[in-house]
Amino acid sequence: MAYRDPLTGLGNRHRLREKLRTLVQERADDPAPFTVGIANLDGFKPINDLFGSQAGDEILCQVAHRLKACIPDGAVVTRHDGDEFAFLLPLVFEKTSAERIGLMIREVLSAPYDLGDRNVRLSASFGFAIYPFAGEEFDELMKSAETALYRSKRRGRGQVTVYSREIAQEMKRSTQLEQALRNAIMSDAVDVHFQPIVRIRDGSTVGFEALARWIDPDLGFVSPAVFVPLAEERGFIDALSETLLRKAAEAALSWPRELFLSFNLSSAQLMDPGTAPTILATLSRVGLDPGRVELEITETAVMTSADTAERIICELRNAGMRISLDDFGTGQSSLGRLRDFTFDKVKIDRAFVSRITTDRASEHIVKAIIAMCDGLDLQVVAEGIEEKADAEKLRALGCSMGQGYFYGRPVDAAATLDYLAHHYRESFNLKRETA
Repeated sequence: MAYRDPLTGLGNRHRLREKLRTLVQERADDPAPFTVGIANLDGFKPINDLFGSQAGDEILCQVAHRLKACIPDGAVVTRHDGDEFAFLLPLVFEKTSAERIGLMIREVLSAPYDLGDRNVRLSASFGFAIYPFAGEEFDELMKSAETALYRSKRRGRGQVTVYSREIAQEMKRSTQLEQALRNAIMSDAVDVHFQPIVRIRDGSTVGFEALARWIDPDLGFVSPAVFVPLAEERGFIDALSETLLRKAAEAALSWPRELFLSFNLSSAQLMDPGTAPTILATLSRVGLDPGRVELEITETAVMTSADTAERIICELRNAGMRISLDDFGTGQSSLGRLRDFTFDKVKIDRAFVSRITTDRASEHIVKAIIAMCDGLDLQVVAEGIEEKADAEKLRALGCSMGQGYFYGRPVDAAATLDYLAHHYRESFNLKRETA
């Protein structure tokens, strides 16, 4: 019983350790590579929560039955904790074969599971490690397979990864970066920069978009395209976002009241029912009117959990905030999102704006978006304006607002005040002098 999983009848971790030790001893005189692997079911916990533990146990038993039926001759399959299964593949010697096995098992596990009155579907992620390159001892091999599995999970559902030293270094760097970012958030070292959003017809500033910036003492400048997704993936995007919103709101208090603050929300935040109360509480503590805040969300973020996202958007709009659909034109069903959700503004993705003077297709797409938004009573902002010719073309097409390097690069809070002193009307200068 010490070597057997009571639910599925498969061997357990102790059985796998024994089988691996035996295999190594058998090949002691003529060592040859072999492979260990780990499979983890994607999305098993929500199904277990939704249908109950009995249904979950039934799925695990069906998974075990499929695995026993599909693994190669001489291979061993075991069940470890929860929804995790492991393999010992004596005749899989190299990466390509391991990947092929992983893809085959993935297909087998993706077929519907029969729960009597309903069918459910699951995917699985895989991590493989090859002896002796990924380790010579059981624990070392399993740790390498777990590292590969973790990378698969990071890449999305249904991925297959074979351990390599490059992957290990990548995961190590990622962990180091995570720790540095957590420390930076705790020490208030992540900063906010601001890029002006202007009225295209006269170039006057109407607001600023807040953009995260982080310069680490050891790592140097770290792109938000790297550290923001990392914070989402590792589960502390709320702490990062709350810090950034607080700093951005504090800076906005020094601007003329008619200027708005535009702030980005992540897909993880649009899946969390606590997002709206947290945002409103942060603004309340700072003392910034929610009516001066515009929240930018992407179509991809909305699609991740549409019902929850809709409730969050409604709650924020009821508090007086405006909602902007960012990166418009790059999603899979943008027109459907405009119909299903209530937005105040659309931001045309820079991929179209940057080619508006050289590519007729991009020009017509931008023209169509502007006309459509005009009919829907939506404001339009063109992102990524870098040349005067781009701005003139957009003005001729009737685009009301824009942002990009042509109007100003993102700068910190102090430089933003200097920008306003030189680009805003004289009353702001008087306000600063009397403050």
